Amino acid sequence: MNERIKELAEQAWDSARDEIGSFVDDGGEVNWDFLHTYDKKFAELIVRECADIADDNYIHRGSRTCGLAIRQHFGVE
Repeated sequence: MNERIKELAEQAWDSARDEIGSFVDDGGEVNWDFLHTYDKKFAELIVRECADIADDNYIHRGSRTCGLAIRQHFGVE
């Protein structure tokens, strides 16, 4: 996995922990609110970063390279 994706996942995890608390509830079960918050934040961070890359590439190189720039940024072929 690309290092940047790992960083975004860690950032989303920390954000979910700050907002919800623990990954497990008081009964030792998975805290689904935590997971939903994590998923939402992780997706938001990825979309935000992709939009920034697309904006930057559109301004500097033309819109035809945006998809390629995003794939390269995240190490996706």
